[in-house]
Amino acid sequence: MATRVGVGTSHHRNPEQAGKEAVEQAISAGDIRAPDFVFMFASVGYHQEALIEAVNQASGGAPLSGCSGEGIISIGQADESNFSVATMVIQSDELFFKNADARGLNQNSALCGEKIARDLIPHISNEAIGLFVFADGLTLNFDRFRDALEGNLKVDRFIPMFGGSAADNWEMKRTYQYCNNRVFSDGAVCTLMSGKAQIAWVVNHGCIPIGAEHEITRCEGNTIYEIDSMPVLEVFKEYLDEEEINNWSSAVVNLCLGFKAPTTMEGYDDYLIRFMPTKDDEKGWITISTEAENGARISMTRRDQEKIANGVRNAASQIQEAIGNRAIKMVLHFDCAGRGKVVLRDQLKNQLLKELQEKIGSSIPWVGFYTYGEIGPVGNRNYFHNYTAIILAVY
Repeated sequence: MATRVGVGTSHHRNPEQAGKEAVEQAISAGDIRAPDFVFMFASVGYHQEALIEAVNQASGGAPLSGCSGEGIISIGQADESNFSVATMVIQSDELFFKNADARGLNQNSALCGEKIARDLIPHISNEAIGLFVFADGLTLNFDRFRDALEGNLKVDRFIPMFGGSAADNWEMKRTYQYCNNRVFSDGAVCTLMSGKAQIAWVVNHGCIPIGAEHEITRCEGNTIYEIDSMPVLEVFKEYLDEEEINNWSSAVVNLCLGFKAPTTMEGYDDYLIRFMPTKDDEKGWITISTEAENGARISMTRRDQEKIANGVRNAASQIQEAIGNRAIKMVLHFDCAGRGKVVLRDQLKNQLLKELQEKIGSSIPWVGFYTYGEIGPVGNRNYFHNYTAIILAVY
């Protein structure tokens, strides 16, 4: 049998109908008899529990992993509406998936990483290929989560992580994570993929620096209080008008932080981009999804359409070069919500997606979502990214 994979989507507003339709399409497309695993991504217009129950029933209770997104991605479509769901259904005797989850990222992201590691340790083998991570995009501190997860797994080789942080259509209120037949928030689900396969991936972002360089002068964890010894929101007034600051989802669409990329990320870019999911007007702080450090030099950055387009085109070439003539089983695609309709018109966005898929393979099962942050390795280290696209091919 080897591996059979199918992808299905639905835009039906009824969650029961949408979940059933997406799974049935995927099962039919992959000629699947008995699903072994399901990836699921959906927007937040749906009643989330009703949607996952429908998907679970239609797949015969197959293990499931995923999260809510700002929209879904599949072959020929990048839909950012309030009602969109995509499923990838897998039947395989050569690939194996094991889920683990934890809740309470906001209180202690490291503890969540430790808990997931403990649950996955019995399933780690020499055939481990990679980890998929889907976490709350409003409460995750990725650095603490990753360090605890990797430290407690105690494996003697590098295991790459891929995925993204859950989104909620720019509401910045509540995102959802999916694990098997459960829906929760402020948590993470991690899926270990093992078996007989290889992976190729590419990570690129589309931002350029603007204005003068700044310094973080007071921070704690992933919360930044002062830049250049001034309240952080005061500094942002140099780059944003009052209306944008008051409407934070609008502000972070137009402005993000660029941290100097470490020397270990050779060939990546000059900057690691950071999205700012939350702020406190009264106390004047903002958060990012990784650790902040006093003394860190940063630049304000903005998205650049030409850089985004060139990055997408280069991604296809890099995947092709890595894989050669070998057959691709499936592609997972994690793209930043800040690279979707808020910056690219539908015509250009769909044109770039079409070019990417035609170069890699327009008949390959392909699924993904628009995130509040992307997870992918550069070299032999797993990083959190923003305003990037991460393309992962399993072959």
